[in-house]
Amino acid sequence: MTEPAHATHLAQLNVATLLHPFDDPRMAPFVEMLDPVNAAADATPGFVWRLVEEGAADATGLRPAGEDVVVNLSVWETQEALWDFAYRSGHLEVMRRRREWFARHVEAHMVLWWVPAGHLPTVGEALERLADLRAHGPSPRAFTFACAYTAVEAAQHLGAVAVAR
Repeated sequence: MTEPAHATHLAQLNVATLLHPFDDPRMAPFVEMLDPVNAAADATPGFVWRLVEEGAADATGLRPAGEDVVVNLSVWETQEALWDFAYRSGHLEVMRRRREWFARHVEAHMVLWWVPAGHLPTVGEALERLADLRAHGPSPRAFTFACAYTAVEAAQHLGAVAVAR
């Protein structure tokens, strides 16, 4: 068996509070973008995995953070791969139009963290990382693009925390 290209992967969660019910006609442009944007993500170099509701093509029917909150949870080989998809692809059009469909968050709505390659984070794990970011700010355990940590920094920090316990 060969070693994986990356010993760690980057997990990301973002949450968005709907301005309208998902079946409202004002949400139609967003709904129409879901399949093409998800297909683009799946085909992007560095993409590993995304949360999908059983029997569906996406995770928009899952509401673990509240009835009016949609979640997006994915794993990427590198931070650069996620950045390129989020800000240098067709996904950017969704980002530009997000205020049409989603409320402005006053708290952090996106969190990044490193996971061992092959680990698929649970929604509970992801929501806990978001709560950590909201409560304590960016750290090697839960961070953002604006205040990022490398996998090495995260491993050193998490290793030191484990030794301290």
